[in-house]
Amino acid sequence: MLYHSTRNHTQSVDSAQAVLAGLAPDGGLYVPAELPEIDVAACLQESTMEMANRILSAMLPHIPNMEVLVERAYKGKFQTEELTPTVDTGKFTVLELFRGPTSAFKDVALCMLPQLLTAAKKEKGMQEDILILTATSGDTGKAALAGFADVEGVRICVFYPEGGVSAVQRAQMVTQEGNNVAVCAVVGNFDDAQTGVKNIFASAVDGRLPAGNRLRLSSANSINIGRLAPQIIYYFKSYADLLRRGQIKMGDKVNFCVPTGNFGDILAGWLAKKLGLPVGKLICASNANNVLTDFIETGVYDRRRPLHKTDSPSMDILVSSNLERLLYFLSGDTALVAKLMQELNTEGCYTVPDSLKTAIQAEFWAGYCDDARAKQTIKAVFENQHYLCDTHTATGWAVAEDYVNQTGDNSPMVVLSTASAYKFPAAVLSSLENAPEMDEFAQMERLQELTGSPIPENLSGLQTKKELHTGVIAKDAMLDFVMGL
Repeated sequence: MLYHSTRNHTQSVDSAQAVLAGLAPDGGLYVPAELPEIDVAACLQESTMEMANRILSAMLPHIPNMEVLVERAYKGKFQTEELTPTVDTGKFTVLELFRGPTSAFKDVALCMLPQLLTAAKKEKGMQEDILILTATSGDTGKAALAGFADVEGVRICVFYPEGGVSAVQRAQMVTQEGNNVAVCAVVGNFDDAQTGVKNIFASAVDGRLPAGNRLRLSSANSINIGRLAPQIIYYFKSYADLLRRGQIKMGDKVNFCVPTGNFGDILAGWLAKKLGLPVGKLICASNANNVLTDFIETGVYDRRRPLHKTDSPSMDILVSSNLERLLYFLSGDTALVAKLMQELNTEGCYTVPDSLKTAIQAEFWAGYCDDARAKQTIKAVFENQHYLCDTHTATGWAVAEDYVNQTGDNSPMVVLSTASAYKFPAAVLSSLENAPEMDEFAQMERLQELTGSPIPENLSGLQTKKELHTGVIAKDAMLDFVMGL
């Protein structure tokens, strides 16, 4: 199975090369020329590890020894062997994606990506070191840093928006140890950091940094197909859980509500559907930065609006990179995608043809939830379902309620829970009580005392760890920072 750019289908690479490169030479994203066939019924009978092996072997066939890579990626790193457990709350099923080493949904992909990348590097006989260059709105950064720390032949540099992540998220990143890691804050928002990373990729010559630097660039963001493909696994896993519990029969449609900003997490659900999983509606949940909601409802993508800092910072994004892949998949038109991306870059907006808008609306529904309602939802879910959720999950829950109320569709609903509540203790605690002023680490302790839910081991004691990465730079200094590594 070969991959080509969303903007040009004439140049193809195999899956190993697509993982190594991260971004296509023309700035597009790699997509498979055709999706593989998977025995869905057999897949749903397998363990999570077997499921991962089957799906990743099909999606990335040029990377050998996938069973071994899966074992290395996941064994002993998650709280349970099932990786992503589901919880039946009596109303919605919650898919817990935060049971990994950094308490965020990115762990499923970013434990796997280092294994994929190093195996692809060996397969292609690459001798040069790889530089993983990544922008983060909070969770990708730590998950990538933890996954790639001290991996031989790879370096990693993470940029995050100054003041644009929670104190816990920042502490996770700036205390990261490893001889091959670098972390730096950027004055601006996530879109500024992400644009800066894309510009560095654009300045590369044959995938290498300019000025004679021999590092080969790659990415840990979901623009890398090696990061996106593992996320398909947990859609199959959650469907299998519902089957085993007798909540559905094989073939029943299941709806998924996904809190998302960069569109990768929900696109993985759409890919699962195309691989044959009986997915019903994919519900896109946004916070106050509701550019995706507006797009799905109108067909107009317009990033020319203020970016709001919210209590769900991982969704504080106005340029959703993975939407480009959906535009290609549903249109099949690389020229159209290239034109739309050019318009977004130069004019800040684009409008899709009516036929494409109709195709998108057939697959997706969208809504949004502001901070005030998210806090109400956290409190209501804890009181009524006895379940503690973070701000992003609360956004998904609220939008799932809107979907059911507005459409009358009572099909089984899975809400993706993307992070531990303890990554955003200030917002979660203030949803449950009028707490006195205290720092986020004291708020974590109080939240545990109030709810009885244990603080994840990887988050406890963060405040006593030494800060190793304290730099702050202007957005136009990112390339200079990278060249100085």
